[in-house]
Amino acid sequence: METEARERRKAPKKAPPHLSGDPAGPSVTEREPRSLLRGVMLGVLAVVMIVPVYLLVVNAFKSQQQILSSPFALPFTGLTFEHMAAAIDSPEFNVIGGYGFTLFLVVMVDVFCILLAGPAAYAIARSLKRRTQLVLLYFLAGTFIPGAAVIIPVIYVLREIGLANTVTGLIAHDVASTLPVSIFLFAGFIRTIPRDIDHAATIDGAGRFRTFWQIIFPLMRPAVVTVLILNSIGIWNDFISPQILLSPSSGHYTVTTAIYAGVSQYSTDLTKVFPNLLLAVAPVIIFFIYMQRHIISGLTVGAVKG
Repeated sequence: METEARERRKAPKKAPPHLSGDPAGPSVTEREPRSLLRGVMLGVLAVVMIVPVYLLVVNAFKSQQQILSSPFALPFTGLTFEHMAAAIDSPEFNVIGGYGFTLFLVVMVDVFCILLAGPAAYAIARSLKRRTQLVLLYFLAGTFIPGAAVIIPVIYVLREIGLANTVTGLIAHDVASTLPVSIFLFAGFIRTIPRDIDHAATIDGAGRFRTFWQIIFPLMRPAVVTVLILNSIGIWNDFISPQILLSPSSGHYTVTTAIYAGVSQYSTDLTKVFPNLLLAVAPVIIFFIYMQRHIISGLTVGAVKG
């Protein structure tokens, strides 16, 4: 038996089918249609995503007549920044003013989300009890409920506790809506961190609270960055929550509600619509393009354990 085992080890290993030319593996002719189909699908998806952005950019610097006559043409002649300047100074749209309030919402929601989701995910990830995993499923159930479906109950709850039509009520709603995904991502990432780190911290006299914030939390940087990016983009683009939870009498407008308030009055004046829409979406597009690598790395780091 020892002789047979020695001969097996000395025998040359067979190459995989796709390298050795084995008919069982996919041939070159089989791979070409798949590559062609993949390229076509990616091309169609790229066109669907790029065309609206292209129309938004080129028509923001045209006159009303040029937009109606040739919406897809580049503004080589008649290029003007007058409409963009008017959109920045327009009191009806107030997009620039909405930047400040929206940024305030993004910062407050991100801070409270991290403060609440981090410890909750740590407790869930480090617990071996079945009931703790049921708590995680309870949080995940929140991701399957459309936000628009619960907006009416939220209004009644905020009215009962005295937070209706207030910025505090809007922040509380946004924090609650971002917690399920944040806890899920954090818990998945914390499970990849060895428990030996927790044991070493306990031996050194650190409690669970200190262990998380001083040792585990700094190791969660990819997941934290991913959560911050996803939450920030979602809050910036949110329209239903601020439109319903903050009435015009509150005097507070986000970027999306400010655009809606202006477009509803000047919907036929495309020289006002396109520049203001471009001002609203430009920051989040630039932010996403710059931070997309962090989103991908943060989602994949905690995907597998090992």
